[in-house]
Amino acid sequence: MYGSHHDTIRRLRWVAPLAILTATVSHAQQDQHDPDAFVLRQRAVEERLRKQFDFELAFAQKSLFDWGGWYSTHLFLFDDGVESSRTLRRSDLRLWGRLSIDGGAHELYARGRLSLLDFNSGDSFDGDDDDVEGPNLERGFYRFDLARAMRAYGDRDLDYNVQLQIGRDLVQFGTGLTLAAPLDHVKLVATLRDVELTGFIGRTVGSTEDFDRSRTATRTRRAFFGAQLRHRGFERHEPFVYGLWQRDHNAERRAHLFQKFTYDSFYFGMGSTGELRNNLRYLIEGVYESGSSYGTGRYLGSDEINAWAFDAELEYLYPGPRRARASIEYLFASGDSNRKQSPTNSIGGNRFDRSDTSFIGFGYRDTGLALAPRYANLHMWRAGGSLYPWPDRSRLERLQLGADVYLFHKHRRGGAISDATADRASGYLGWEMDYYVNWQATVDLTWTARFGAFFPGRAFSDRTTRTFLLLGMTWSF
Repeated sequence: MYGSHHDTIRRLRWVAPLAILTATVSHAQQDQHDPDAFVLRQRAVEERLRKQFDFELAFAQKSLFDWGGWYSTHLFLFDDGVESSRTLRRSDLRLWGRLSIDGGAHELYARGRLSLLDFNSGDSFDGDDDDVEGPNLERGFYRFDLARAMRAYGDRDLDYNVQLQIGRDLVQFGTGLTLAAPLDHVKLVATLRDVELTGFIGRTVGSTEDFDRSRTATRTRRAFFGAQLRHRGFERHEPFVYGLWQRDHNAERRAHLFQKFTYDSFYFGMGSTGELRNNLRYLIEGVYESGSSYGTGRYLGSDEINAWAFDAELEYLYPGPRRARASIEYLFASGDSNRKQSPTNSIGGNRFDRSDTSFIGFGYRDTGLALAPRYANLHMWRAGGSLYPWPDRSRLERLQLGADVYLFHKHRRGGAISDATADRASGYLGWEMDYYVNWQATVDLTWTARFGAFFPGRAFSDRTTRTFLLLGMTWSF
């Protein structure tokens, strides 16, 4: 399947930009009506290829030193339920470099980004239709591997290993239901036989948008620390269990009379990934959230967090050259009927009692392109599939077609979801159909298209169909 190392690097350079081309669009996240949807739409595209990107990246790490870059230009056309048509043109320049020393005992990696955002007049979320972002450091870390160091320096193999990583990178616990976010962190991974123990301490990247959009803090400051235990000794299954603490250190730009915003949370999660039989993969994860929060008008006393989330997915990989796959998924995140305006904000959040049952996590799940709700106060069912229909045609063998259908329902019909236009006390949110095409036209040129259509249910006063379209091309060098 793989040729020379040079060919592997070239493959990496077309996969990587497509996997990261739609990373956080911070300038476009200021939508006062639906603040989470635009970010989640971008990440939905990114996550579809993340696993393939990570697989290719592992091959690139074999080189002593390598570098590369990508230039991407993309067009976004979408209806967010507030404006019937918004248009954004985005161009990104990314440069990366990796240095591996002593057979991978020491590794240095950095990736920077410079972006140009161009909205049609009046389409931006904050009134600024043209903006330049960066240059920003997206990833940058140092990693030490004890086992590789002992092979390089002592010519001996260990039956255990310790890896230390310091810097900015994606941190994920479990399947990513609770935590899957870039953090500035220190992480230690210890492996003994079939047991892997991970511990870390970190903080959010300051430019990351906070989930509480009623705040006036200009930089996000949240601290994390946690530990995860994973067992890799079973033939087909990898169970895990973790505990994660999050502490709120955000500083408000201006004071609010009789209103506090602190949200401190703890998460206990467990689950497993693996295969039920040949070609039938699964993931399952459940998490309980506790802690303290402040709802609308809370100042002297906090609310007690008591929330849950659950996700289960089955995926079947069909044998054959078309690499077809089909999957089904159920996602649940608890809500609170006393959160009438927002499942995440303090102002407009919990009221009337001292129990906050709305789940707020820092992970990621694909909830579609057109509605793209945050998973809070949500039941979601998804079914989808993809394939490479022309594996025997040289020009089209790397063209992938796929589709997903979603069904959305509230957990608490009287509570809010992240889309503020869901303004009726009804549980039925609606359904959505998404389609996508990925095509590697040449080694250095890729093309992608995404289209989603959401059909609102009884929870929306405006039942007009919403659409989202993404077209883009990426050139690597």
